[in-house]
Amino acid sequence: MTSTNSPLDLGGLPDLVGYHLRMAQVMVFRDFDRELSDLDITPAIFGVLEILRRNQGLTQTRLAQAIGLDRSSLVPLLDKLQKRNVVEREASIKDRRSNHLHLTAAGEQLLVEAERRVRLHEKRILARLTKSETRQLIQLLMKLAKNDA
Repeated sequence: MTSTNSPLDLGGLPDLVGYHLRMAQVMVFRDFDRELSDLDITPAIFGVLEILRRNQGLTQTRLAQAIGLDRSSLVPLLDKLQKRNVVEREASIKDRRSNHLHLTAAGEQLLVEAERRVRLHEKRILARLTKSETRQLIQLLMKLAKNDA
Protein backbone atom coordinates (compact mmCIF):
# COMPACT_ATOMS: atom_id res chain seq x y z
CA MET A 1 0.00 0.00 0.00
CA THR A 2 1.32 3.46 -0.96
CA SER A 3 1.51 6.18 1.66
CA THR A 4 -0.24 9.45 0.82
CA ASN A 5 3.10 11.27 1.11
CA SER A 6 5.26 8.91 -0.92
CA PRO A 7 5.72 9.49 -4.66
CA LEU A 8 3.59 7.38 -6.97
CA ASP A 9 5.17 4.82 -9.23
CA LEU A 10 3.98 5.93 -12.67
CA GLY A 11 5.40 2.87 -14.37
CA GLY A 12 6.28 3.59 -17.97
CA LEU A 13 4.18 6.76 -18.22
CA PRO A 14 7.12 9.20 -17.83
CA ASP A 15 8.66 7.72 -20.98
CA LEU A 16 5.54 8.31 -23.10
CA VAL A 17 5.11 11.48 -25.15
CA GLY A 18 1.33 11.10 -24.96
CA TYR A 19 1.40 11.18 -21.17
CA HIS A 20 3.35 14.45 -21.12
CA LEU A 21 1.17 15.97 -23.84
CA ARG A 22 -1.92 15.12 -21.81
CA MET A 23 -0.49 16.54 -18.58
CA ALA A 24 0.50 19.74 -20.42
CA GLN A 25 -2.96 19.95 -22.01
CA VAL A 26 -4.63 19.65 -18.61
CA MET A 27 -2.51 22.51 -17.24
CA VAL A 28 -3.10 24.68 -20.32
CA PHE A 29 -6.88 24.09 -20.36
CA ARG A 30 -7.20 24.79 -16.62
CA ASP A 31 -5.41 28.11 -17.01
CA PHE A 32 -7.45 28.95 -20.13
CA ASP A 33 -10.64 28.24 -18.20
CA ARG A 34 -9.54 30.45 -15.29
CA GLU A 35 -8.87 33.31 -17.69
CA LEU A 36 -11.90 33.01 -19.97
CA SER A 37 -14.66 31.09 -18.17
CA ASP A 38 -16.63 34.24 -17.35
CA LEU A 39 -16.85 34.90 -21.11
CA ASP A 40 -18.09 31.33 -21.62
CA ILE A 41 -15.28 30.66 -24.08
CA THR A 42 -13.55 27.30 -24.37
CA PRO A 43 -10.45 26.63 -26.48
CA ALA A 44 -12.71 25.20 -29.20
CA ILE A 45 -14.95 28.28 -29.20
CA PHE A 46 -11.94 30.56 -29.33
CA GLY A 47 -10.61 28.58 -32.30
CA VAL A 48 -13.93 28.85 -34.12
CA LEU A 49 -14.18 32.60 -33.57
CA GLU A 50 -10.57 33.23 -34.60
CA ILE A 51 -10.89 31.18 -37.79
CA LEU A 52 -14.22 32.73 -38.75
CA ARG A 53 -12.86 36.24 -38.30
CA ARG A 54 -10.23 35.49 -40.93
CA ASN A 55 -12.43 33.30 -43.16
CA GLN A 56 -15.93 34.79 -43.36
CA GLY A 57 -18.29 32.48 -45.26
CA LEU A 58 -16.39 29.32 -44.39
CA THR A 59 -18.41 26.11 -44.55
CA GLN A 60 -19.03 24.01 -41.46
CA THR A 61 -17.11 21.12 -43.01
CA ARG A 62 -13.97 23.20 -43.61
CA LEU A 63 -14.21 24.73 -40.15
CA ALA A 64 -14.49 21.28 -38.54
CA GLN A 65 -11.36 20.16 -40.42
CA ALA A 66 -9.45 23.30 -39.42
CA ILE A 67 -10.05 22.88 -35.68
CA GLY A 68 -9.95 19.10 -35.56
CA LEU A 69 -13.57 18.49 -34.58
CA ASP A 70 -16.01 16.14 -36.24
CA ARG A 71 -19.20 17.69 -37.57
CA SER A 72 -21.31 16.07 -34.84
CA SER A 73 -19.28 17.97 -32.21
CA LEU A 74 -19.19 21.20 -34.19
CA VAL A 75 -22.94 21.53 -34.80
CA PRO A 76 -23.95 21.89 -31.09
CA LEU A 77 -21.08 24.34 -30.61
CA LEU A 78 -22.31 26.44 -33.55
CA ASP A 79 -25.89 26.23 -32.24
CA LYS A 80 -24.66 27.68 -28.95
CA LEU A 81 -22.73 30.46 -30.70
CA GLN A 82 -25.70 31.29 -32.91
CA LYS A 83 -27.96 31.58 -29.84
CA ARG A 84 -25.39 33.95 -28.35
CA ASN A 85 -25.57 35.99 -31.58
CA VAL A 86 -21.85 35.73 -32.23
CA VAL A 87 -22.05 33.50 -35.32
CA GLU A 88 -24.54 33.46 -38.19
CA ARG A 89 -25.26 30.60 -40.55
CA GLU A 90 -26.16 31.34 -44.15
CA ALA A 91 -27.55 28.56 -46.33
CA SER A 92 -25.47 27.93 -49.43
CA ILE A 93 -27.18 28.76 -52.70
CA LYS A 94 -25.10 26.04 -54.42
CA ASP A 95 -25.66 23.24 -51.91
CA ARG A 96 -28.68 23.39 -49.59
CA ARG A 97 -27.01 20.91 -47.22
CA SER A 98 -24.16 23.34 -46.63
CA ASN A 99 -24.01 26.47 -44.49
CA HIS A 100 -21.61 29.38 -44.70
CA LEU A 101 -20.55 30.84 -41.38
CA HIS A 102 -20.03 34.47 -40.47
CA LEU A 103 -18.80 36.18 -37.33
CA THR A 104 -21.28 38.85 -36.21
CA ALA A 105 -20.37 42.27 -34.82
CA ALA A 106 -21.06 40.86 -31.34
CA GLY A 107 -18.75 37.95 -32.14
CA GLU A 108 -16.03 40.32 -33.26
CA GLN A 109 -16.39 42.31 -30.04
CA LEU A 110 -16.25 39.14 -27.94
CA LEU A 111 -13.18 37.95 -29.82
CA VAL A 112 -11.31 41.21 -29.16
CA GLU A 113 -11.69 40.72 -25.40
CA ALA A 114 -10.95 36.98 -25.66
CA GLU A 115 -7.74 37.63 -27.61
CA ARG A 116 -6.53 40.07 -24.95
CA ARG A 117 -7.07 37.43 -22.29
CA VAL A 118 -5.56 34.64 -24.38
CA ARG A 119 -2.37 36.69 -24.67
CA LEU A 120 -2.24 36.89 -20.85
CA HIS A 121 -2.92 33.16 -20.62
CA GLU A 122 -0.16 32.35 -23.14
CA LYS A 123 2.29 34.59 -21.27
CA ARG A 124 1.57 32.71 -18.04
CA ILE A 125 1.79 29.19 -19.41
CA LEU A 126 4.98 29.92 -21.34
CA ALA A 127 6.72 31.83 -18.54
CA ARG A 128 9.20 28.98 -17.94
CA LEU A 129 10.25 28.82 -21.59
CA THR A 130 12.49 31.14 -23.56
CA LYS A 131 11.25 32.58 -26.85
CA SER A 132 13.47 30.12 -28.66
CA GLU A 133 12.07 27.19 -26.67
CA THR A 134 8.52 28.40 -27.36
CA ARG A 135 9.20 28.52 -31.12
CA GLN A 136 10.80 25.08 -30.94
CA LEU A 137 7.87 23.65 -28.98
CA ILE A 138 5.39 24.97 -31.54
CA GLN A 139 7.47 23.56 -34.40
CA LEU A 140 7.72 20.16 -32.73
CA LEU A 141 3.99 20.03 -31.97
CA MET A 142 3.20 20.97 -35.56
CA LYS A 143 5.52 18.19 -36.73
CA LEU A 144 3.75 15.69 -34.47
CA ALA A 145 0.32 16.86 -35.60
CA LYS A 146 1.28 16.10 -39.23
CA ASN A 147 2.17 12.51 -38.33
CA ASP A 148 0.10 10.15 -40.47
CA ALA A 149 0.18 7.38 -37.86
